[in-house]
Amino acid sequence: MNAKELASVYDTIMSIPGMNDPIKIDLKVSRRNVLLLSQAINKALSTGASADSVNLIDICSPESKEELTAFSSECLQKSGLNELNERLGNL
Repeated sequence: MNAKELASVYDTIMSIPGMNDPIKIDLKVSRRNVLLLSQAINKALSTGASADSVNLIDICSPESKEELTAFSSECLQKSGLNELNERLGNL
């Protein structure tokens, strides 16, 4: 599959009824993994799309990207890692 076809498949999957429905997830995650998850989200959102490959994050809506950013921030806040994450970002 080329990048255009893959983007079409991803777009179809994201259009399935119920994909925008909110869900509640109750989980326990270590602070280490919260920090890693936050870094992964930020890296994925800041990396631009490449010409030879397409990722789901590349075609998601700006609203979805904002929700992911908010989720990342909320996880950092709840785990008390905001300041550490900022300091790591400054390195």
